[in-house]
Amino acid sequence: RGISSMKKLTVRDLVLCALMAALLAVCAWISFPVLEIAYTLQTFGVFFALLVLGGARGTLAILVYILLGAVGLPVFTGFRGGIDALLGVTGGYILGFLFTGLVYWLVTGLLGRKLWVKILALVLGLVVCYAFGSGWFLTVYFRNGKSIGVWALLMKCVIPYLPADAIKMALALVLAPRVAKAVKA
Repeated sequence: RGISSMKKLTVRDLVLCALMAALLAVCAWISFPVLEIAYTLQTFGVFFALLVLGGARGTLAILVYILLGAVGLPVFTGFRGGIDALLGVTGGYILGFLFTGLVYWLVTGLLGRKLWVKILALVLGLVVCYAFGSGWFLTVYFRNGKSIGVWALLMKCVIPYLPADAIKMALALVLAPRVAKAVKA
């Protein structure tokens, strides 16, 4: 499904996107605030939405989730919502989810939907999400008068999350085909 298919969204497509946006909210609410940036299941929700719905509809579901939070619904981690949540230290990761979707959509659109392509697209999307989120974290950190080195930034924003995100990606890769088949997405 490419850009032209976005013009042909059915009611069923919109319902599936809404369900995935709701799943993203639930995944955000399941959090473990161990570090400054909590461990959540949001990346699982992003991976799952993209794998079940494909790049176009999965990205739309992520956009719906972000817009719901931006207007104030408590869909983000800690039952937060509003622009303040997006402007905080973790807001870059939330916006980075959208870029993960766009990267997935682009890569699978160019290379197809074989398993190795999906994995490559998710990994590249996650790298972009980490970069966007870490860059935003750094901006907020500096704006608050603090300084941080590159290694310390990676230790706060990326490295502790790699094993969990790998597990979430693997779990999404196992579960999504079964769900996609059941909903015939």
